[in-house]
Amino acid sequence: MAAYSSFSAAENFAVLPQLETYKVPESWRQPVAPLKIAGNTWQIGTEGITSLLLKGSEGSILIDGGMEQTAEHLLENMRRLGVAPSDLKLILHSQAHADHVGSLAELKRATGAQVVTNAESAVLMARGGANDIHFADELLYPPIKADRILHDGEQVVLGDLRLRVHFIPGHTPGSMAWTWEDAVDGKATGIAYVDSLTAPGYQLINNPRYPNILQDFRKSFERVRNLPCDLLITPHAGASGWVFKGNIERDSVIDCKEYADKAEQDLKLVQLE
Repeated sequence: MAAYSSFSAAENFAVLPQLETYKVPESWRQPVAPLKIAGNTWQIGTEGITSLLLKGSEGSILIDGGMEQTAEHLLENMRRLGVAPSDLKLILHSQAHADHVGSLAELKRATGAQVVTNAESAVLMARGGANDIHFADELLYPPIKADRILHDGEQVVLGDLRLRVHFIPGHTPGSMAWTWEDAVDGKATGIAYVDSLTAPGYQLINNPRYPNILQDFRKSFERVRNLPCDLLITPHAGASGWVFKGNIERDSVIDCKEYADKAEQDLKLVQLE
């Protein structure tokens, strides 16, 4: 797609340090230069973890911040796109696990941006990931104070940037999808940034901390299928076929329906094990 572009593919970035408390694949820690997905939408995170910067008429919005050690890389990529720390006005996210919100406390401190989330995620973020339903205290990060609590379906508006939030509980009780319109190749394109729909090692039957987890997953699958979704992006890039390296590539082109269908099939297989 012609709208995809990047900075120099020859740049060599050092891999970010491993955190002793939460070890993750190298691709989650491998920085990349800013990669343009659509007219105002850039991937500024790492090879494996998406962090989206939306540039607008009255400032910028960040969606997801990756691991805790990613903060300075994100700030540098913003500078490379002409976005000063004070230009970042809002920080949104997909879920409240450490691999997607770990850097948000530092980014909020460095930029003064407001953190916008829902009530379920705000509680976990305020605890720095502690007492997680599935992972207990394994996925810790610096605590984050929310500035605005959203209701399902609410719009977030910053100048000419207009995003709508869709609650899709399952992977976490506070999981969210975001939809907005941008231009790809000069054509209006509905973008959907949709949280993970996986259940890695989760207790799905008779879970005392999350009794309705299966019902939530099923409702979320149906909701994702019906999102405005010309272009799907996911927090874990590979889940929707994206490859973020020197340039943008697509291993496969997956839409929201296919994404939800695969997740539903995988969940059925987990229940059979």
